[in-house]
Amino acid sequence: MTEHHLCRILVVDDDIMIRQLLELFLKRSGYEVDQAESGEMALTMLAREDQEKPDAVLADMQLPGIAGSALAANIRTQYGDDIRLIAMSGSQPENTMLKGFDGFLRKPFTEDALKQTLGGNTPWLSEQKMPSSGTMVLHQIVYERLAASMSHEKLTQLYELCLSDTLRRVEAIRVAARHGDDTACRKQGHAIQGSCGMVGASQMESLGRSIESHGLVANLMDTLDELTRSCTRLKDILGEHGITITKQGRQPGGEEKSA
Repeated sequence: MTEHHLCRILVVDDDIMIRQLLELFLKRSGYEVDQAESGEMALTMLAREDQEKPDAVLADMQLPGIAGSALAANIRTQYGDDIRLIAMSGSQPENTMLKGFDGFLRKPFTEDALKQTLGGNTPWLSEQKMPSSGTMVLHQIVYERLAASMSHEKLTQLYELCLSDTLRRVEAIRVAARHGDDTACRKQGHAIQGSCGMVGASQMESLGRSIESHGLVANLMDTLDELTRSCTRLKDILGEHGITITKQGRQPGGEEKSA
């Protein structure tokens, strides 16, 4: 792999908030970053002759369509070992699912863990996660790390996106529950857990993990109501830190996203 500041990373995740947050982390460390929202899009980008190839690919394990070891196999077929492949997931996958990958990061993970894994020093960080947070609404250490790594405007936009994304997924879970779709319910919980954990929204992360673990249970609506209240609590606490959430949904680039 080339020198650190010359590396190009392709982030593949269907969660826009994870993609934006990882891009912020990576650019802060001197990487060039491309994004793809699916395995198919990633393969299309890699096949383009007019696009510079990445030195590493960070890929979520639960992508729609081609994902996991199938995605890794496709990339290996085209490029062999020229590209470093790192898997990401909010839960521990079976070893067979990690075939073809060079490393694994369990969400939520720290910026330091990301740097170490891309550097090849500790290739399987399945247990190195964010500091323990209990049931606090906002993890202060995680918040302070984010605040130190980006502008006030980008930090505000990041939490706007977090709140918007979570509320959108709450409604998606309600729809899934009405249709008796346990798989869709758990998938949305998995996404909430991963994205909220990365920004220190610890209570929301915990509730997302509960939804992923238990699916369509009798008290699901109570959990969703609590998750909505937790969004309000987070918004209030952010206000105490000088982060005023006015539009829940602007992406860090400035484009507004509906909740």
